[in-house]
Amino acid sequence: MPKPLTDQEKRKQISVRGLAGVENVSDLKTNFNRHLHFTLVKDRNVATKRDYYFALANTVRDHLVGRWIRTQQHYYEKDPKRVYYLSLEFYMGRTLQNTMVNLALENACDEATYQLGLDMEELQDIEEDAGLGNGGLGRLAACFLDSMASLGLAAYGYGIRYEFGIFNQKIVNGWQVEEADDWLRYGNPWEKARPEYMRPVHFYGRVEHTPEGVKWVDTQVVLALPYDTPVPGYRNNVVNTMRLWSAKAPCDFNLKDFNVGGYIQAVLDRNLAENISRVLYPNDNFFEGKELRLKQEYFVVAATLQDIVRRFKSSKFGSTEVVRVDLSTLPDKVAIQLNDTHPAMAIPELMRILLDTEHQTWEKAWDIVTRTCAYTNHTVLPEALERWPIDLFQNLLPRHLEIIFEINRRHLERIANLYPGDHDRLRRMSLVEEGDQKKINMAHLCIVGSHAVNGVAPILYFAIPLVNEMFKDFYEVDPHKFQNKTNGITPRRWLVMCNPGLAEVIAERIGEDYIRDLDQLKNLLEFVDDDSLIRDIAKIKQENKLKFSAYLEEHYKVKINPNSMFDVQVKRIHEYKRQLLNCLHIITLYNRIKKEPNKNWTPRTIMIGGKAAPGYHTAKLIIRLITAIGDIVNHDEVVGDRLKVIFLENYKVTLAEKIIPASDLSEQISTAGTEASGTGNMKFMLNGALTIGTMDGANVEMAEEAGEENLFIFGMRVDDVDAMDKSGYDAMEYYNRIPELKQAMDQIAGGYFSPDQHDLFKDIVNMLLHHDRFKVFADYEAYIKCQDKVSALYKNPKEWTKMVIHNIAGCGKFSSDRTISQYAREIWGMEPSLERIPYILKTLFQCRKL
Repeated sequence: MPKPLTDQEKRKQISVRGLAGVENVSDLKTNFNRHLHFTLVKDRNVATKRDYYFALANTVRDHLVGRWIRTQQHYYEKDPKRVYYLSLEFYMGRTLQNTMVNLALENACDEATYQLGLDMEELQDIEEDAGLGNGGLGRLAACFLDSMASLGLAAYGYGIRYEFGIFNQKIVNGWQVEEADDWLRYGNPWEKARPEYMRPVHFYGRVEHTPEGVKWVDTQVVLALPYDTPVPGYRNNVVNTMRLWSAKAPCDFNLKDFNVGGYIQAVLDRNLAENISRVLYPNDNFFEGKELRLKQEYFVVAATLQDIVRRFKSSKFGSTEVVRVDLSTLPDKVAIQLNDTHPAMAIPELMRILLDTEHQTWEKAWDIVTRTCAYTNHTVLPEALERWPIDLFQNLLPRHLEIIFEINRRHLERIANLYPGDHDRLRRMSLVEEGDQKKINMAHLCIVGSHAVNGVAPILYFAIPLVNEMFKDFYEVDPHKFQNKTNGITPRRWLVMCNPGLAEVIAERIGEDYIRDLDQLKNLLEFVDDDSLIRDIAKIKQENKLKFSAYLEEHYKVKINPNSMFDVQVKRIHEYKRQLLNCLHIITLYNRIKKEPNKNWTPRTIMIGGKAAPGYHTAKLIIRLITAIGDIVNHDEVVGDRLKVIFLENYKVTLAEKIIPASDLSEQISTAGTEASGTGNMKFMLNGALTIGTMDGANVEMAEEAGEENLFIFGMRVDDVDAMDKSGYDAMEYYNRIPELKQAMDQIAGGYFSPDQHDLFKDIVNMLLHHDRFKVFADYEAYIKCQDKVSALYKNPKEWTKMVIHNIAGCGKFSSDRTISQYAREIWGMEPSLERIPYILKTLFQCRKL
């Protein structure tokens, strides 16, 4: 009988990283040296670490290029339906390691760089994050691109190539300070400029109605230059494309259209056009009606739709000529998904193309548009909804305003016929909001102009009171349009890449097919009482914690107890996320330890991270409060290492990849009914952290999948919040009734945490006591009691880890592969496939023959 394999031998046999063949390693080394020599024009005597990173990136990119070209050839041969995912944000993070994972090159690259005397982790750390997003919406778009490629869908992501992404956050004297994110300063090895596909985008001008049709004339033209980035699927030879547009001024910009008094000034004024793609707007869940933002939204849509129509007309392998003249079949071959309202201009722009360029009738054009477009809603906060002033529209996009008015006229005519005499309903459902300043409601435009409207958490989403006003009337008219697509995350980046130890331990028990079919994680339930699995998962978690502790010590100069519970809340800083509730727990815990220093407390390291929108005063003050609490707690010798508070500076995708695998407790504590879904909660769950949270967003489904007993659920439900809204929320009642809450608030108000400026936090105190929309005090008691349960369970490592296994096993639903499969089948009319496409590149000669 053969001797059983040791754990180490099993890990060598089953590798989710890909095997390092001798031939593979040799080729990688040869290509690395070739790129260092010919691409970077360096030798080993003068090359810097950045040169080595670029040489490695180009070497890995070589493995993408053939597959990338072959994938596009495959699509032109098969002529499948194509989906175009339009998003103003793609929060991609770093590309190198993710590409190695998806191409099964990680071990070979590790070995090659080792033999070259280089450190793989050092090289990976040189890559800049592509931070072209604010948070969840942009990161979701990135996960979706990965899943669309992994599921063999002919998919394209379209957005803007911002020169400056989400700002870098520095903490100076406890305050957030923003610095520009010049992520392109050293170049980007992953993108390819495509000047041959440059497209003109028009602004301003006026509209002429002529016998030959409607003409938009005297416009100012900005050119859209596309940059393509490959998006590899997981080991299926599919490489899709993300195309990001950069704004360029035409050569004659400002020379003939404006009297600027000289050639030099005219050339300098080209910047006005190119500002369109200069910077990502850093607002989070708050709409700001700036002209530049509307320009960005129209710019990406106008360029993309020209590209879509061009590709539709010439979709035949080896052909660049028009082979389809009739656009009536567009919905059969094209699906356009609008990621929130930001790309809503796709609806009137496609109408403009069909009416003014293709000379379709209104009825035919509208049928094509509504069958092609679909809309995802991401927010339930009223202040986040886009409402553009009509005056701005009239000046910037006069033809589109005419089209929107006509869409609205026909829409209201239909509603009036369905509900005669109901003028209030007409007002509520109009695309044009009356008032001191008339505005276009972009959510209404998206709903009316799409054949499908989806939320990103359970269908309960459409019943939430905050959303009722937005959807209820439309749901009554067209219930078939509305559906739910619960968000998901890609297990490639958020497990295999960022937590390879855990990925391997899972693969040893259930095989590695779960990476492409996350539902298979439920097979872990067979091992929930298996001591070896419990031991392995606890060991991996401790290794991740030790590694992150070393990272914190190096980068934050803070020494923490790696045996403490890592209690983490990382997300955008916003009142509805309720970092303030977390702060009140920290203060309560601190006061308790001070009161009974000899008690056997569960040690905690509480980490909070996230960026505040630069203009959001309260959010910035919340950061200052967290850092102030940390200053007091961390230097109190009575407390010692039983409680530490750390604000994680400059939270971004790369930092998330480090902290999530090391976390024990995930804080998801928004007020019930305010979080559309959340995806951070899913990442923590998959990486073996337990969740303390409210029944909000995707927490509801996480509790369903893992069992509510395996999460720490507390606080008001949606119905409770609704009832409290009706009866009234009285913060002072809680303040006067709960001694620990009163003590914490009095400490904040009295300057305990700001001894040099006693009234520093008066705005926070005033908000919490008198006008807190998110009812922090109402959930305080339940939260503190729930945290006591967390502390008690953490003292029993075996039971804690069993709960962790239940959570990991319940993660199957939260794969973005599942989400995208549902979008494909239920919205886009496409069928996903796990087949590998044949990797045989057509040569130039063969292409010409075809």
